[in-house]
Amino acid sequence: MPAAAPERLPLFPLHAVLVPGLVLPLTVFEPRYLTLVEHLLARPEDERTFGVVALRSGRESGRPHDLAALHRVGCTAVVRSVTETDEGRYELLTSGAVRFRLDGLDEDAGTPYLTGLVTPLPEAEGDGSDLAALAAAVAARWTAYRQRLGITATGVPGGVPSDPAVLSYLVVAGMVLDVPQRQALLEVPDTASRLREERRLLHRELALVEALRSLPAQDLTTTEPDPN
Repeated sequence: MPAAAPERLPLFPLHAVLVPGLVLPLTVFEPRYLTLVEHLLARPEDERTFGVVALRSGRESGRPHDLAALHRVGCTAVVRSVTETDEGRYELLTSGAVRFRLDGLDEDAGTPYLTGLVTPLPEAEGDGSDLAALAAAVAARWTAYRQRLGITATGVPGGVPSDPAVLSYLVVAGMVLDVPQRQALLEVPDTASRLREERRLLHRELALVEALRSLPAQDLTTTEPDPN
């Protein structure tokens, strides 16, 4: 059976990683993306979707990007609300929905913004033999991590989610990570593997926080100042 043809999806490259379930507000002011929003508004509400891909290099604004400047796994953004400002900008509220693989760019799209040729990536469980226990371990470390950082609210109704996939993406969105680290977690092909990597990262971060807390405080009243 031949593989399905890639879907066409408008792209919005950012120096950020969108994951399923994450709310992403956007202020749109660049002409090509104003056109993108206008094209989205011309569609039925349930079809107002575009793709967010993280940039490997280059600026978010300016000349159009080529494929080499983009990471190859992104996430669809569903438009939840649009507000046009008096300055002619659009304020968008979007949420991440489905991961996709960026297979190429549609060079014949005829739009000022990029259009990707994408393949949706279903969320596989992976090795599910210990998925519940794995999710529980990550949830415990995630709670401890947030407490160490002084964060009490989860931002999720009902607290830490019980669904392993939802939990895995909550951790991706909420950990203090740089773009390459967050992108690497987005690209992990299944929930179990992502949770295992998050368990490792959270263990490392908690150990680091504890090590820093155990260092003796410096008495600034008796320390000689460094003239340099």
